[in-house]
Parts: sequence; C-alpha cells; structure tokens
Amino acid sequence: MKNLKIYEADDKMISLIKDNYDLLQSLGSFGINLGFGDKTVREICEDNGVDTHTFLAVVNLTINGYSNFDNDEHLSVPTLLHYLEASHVYYLDFQLPFIRRELEESIDMEDSLGRLIMKLYDEYAREISKHMTFEKTTLFPYVNALLEGSSPGNYSIETFSRNHEEPAEKLKELKILIIKYMPSDARHNNQLMATLHDIYNNEEWLSLHSQVEDKIFVPAIRRLEQQTRQNDVTKNISTMVFKSGSDNGDMLSDREKDVIVALVQGMANKEIADHLCISINTVITHRRNIARKLQIHSPAGLTIYAIVNGLVDISAVKL
Repeated sequence: MKNLKIYEADDKMISLIKDNYDLLQSLGSFGINLGFGDKTVREICEDNGVDTHTFLAVVNLTINGYSNFDNDEHLSVPTLLHYLEASHVYYLDFQLPFIRRELEESIDMEDSLGRLIMKLYDEYAREISKHMTFEKTTLFPYVNALLEGSSPGNYSIETFSRNHEEPAEKLKELKILIIKYMPSDARHNNQLMATLHDIYNNEEWLSLHSQVEDKIFVPAIRRLEQQTRQNDVTKNISTMVFKSGSDNGDMLSDREKDVIVALVQGMANKEIADHLCISINTVITHRRNIARKLQIHSPAGLTIYAIVNGLVDISAVKL
C-alpha cells in the first residue's frame, strides 16, 4: 500500500521503496542502481550525479500527485531530460517486448481472436514508439539547444504541450477483448491474468510518465525558453550598443575617445571644443565619425559604451 507523504532529501531511500515499490521502475531511469544500503535520498542522488530536488519532484508527483511546479525555479532540466530519455529506452526496449512475450505465451496464435489481440498490441506498440521517437528526434534536441544557449525558432514547448497525448485507445480495446472474450484453460488463464495485470501496471506507468512531462518538464522548459529569450534580447542589445568599429576595421582615435568622455560628462559641443581646444566643426566631425564607427546614436548608448570600455568610471557618471 502506498504511503502518501511528501518525501524529503533526508529520508532514507530504502524507506521510499518500502512505502512505494513502484518507485523501483523510476530508479534506473535516474541512473540509480540497487545496493545503496541505508543512505539518504540526498546521499544517493549526489553519489549518482542526480539533482536531489528534481528527483524528489518526480517521486512526489508519481507517488502522491503533488504537482505545484509552475514556479519552481530549482528544477534541473538536464536531470529531467536524462530521466525522460532513459524512461523511453526502458519502455521501448524492455517493457513493450516483455509484454509481447507474455501475450505470445498466454494466447493461441492459431485462434483468430488471439491473432487480433496481437495485432492490436503491435499497433499500440508502433504508436507508442512513434510518439517517443518524435520526442527523441524533435523535443529533446530542442531542449538541448536551449541548454546550450541557442533559441531554435521552429519549435516551442507549447507546440509539444498542445499535441501531447498518449495513444491508449488500442490498449483499451485489447484489455476488453482479453477480459470479455478470450477463452482459455486454467494454465493459460493464469498466464493471461498475470499478463493483464502487467498491462494495467504499465498503462499506469505510462500515464505517470506523461504527468511528469506535462506537470514538471513542460513548466521547466517554459522557464528555460523565457530565460533564453531574455538572454537573446540582452545579446541583441549588447550587439547594437557595443558594436565597435573593429568589425569593419575602424578604430576610435584618442581624440574621439576624449569627445565621448566629454559627451558622457554632459558637455555641449561648444564646451567640448573649449575643453579640447578644437573648433566646434571639428567636434561635430568627431561625433559624426563616432556614430558611424560605433553605430551608436544616443547619449545613453555612448555612456554604456564608455563605462564598459573603461573610458569613464561608473561612479563619475551622472545617471
């Protein structure tokens, strides 16, 4: 029986498993193997390079239905990504073939109903494989690109979220066929019962897997997308503001730098001319050259440029 409590980092991992044996299916997807003694959740996660907070988020969602993650800034996207990728491998490479072998042993393939059941199962398996392959080839590379700081423009987590639905109709038909219409002797009946039990368990696992994607992964990627967009805006502003003449071979002369410093200090053209002992026309020419070289046309932009490039100290600037 499940123990409905919120698990914490200092709880012993063995206690989680004793309370909720279904957790065993998740450990491997986090890269956690058995044989961890009496260590706490935190100790085991740290030993295996797993983010503890994210591990507990998945555990508390799948065990207790806790799902308040929309504003959780501490979730680790790399840990979630690894978990989901490993979960797909587990389901496609182990669970689906395992259930198929059980079905083959439980039904008579010479019987038309038996063949129909296998056909439905194979169609279900193909749909699940197609669904998970799409995530592997489209969603996960998109998230990796976000983690690397780029912002692919042809996809978003909202696109995934709107179209995220597990194909379960064929599995539902298969269960009904087995329960209502599949005749068998005592031995095959026991095998069918066990197989049907495993099908229900795996259906529940897949449902919980989808909840992890919808309630933890999707909100985490939304935040990552927002952060990436903010970074892109910052980089674009920086490019516009700090684009220097070095890009096209032009460099500021010492006199042009003097003019920038004077402008940042709030001097008008005549004051700059008097300060530098040059004519007003020369000041205007310098300003025109500065704007051309830096592609900066505002006092605020020149102020930022001067601070970043060490022409003036920020404490001396009147903001």
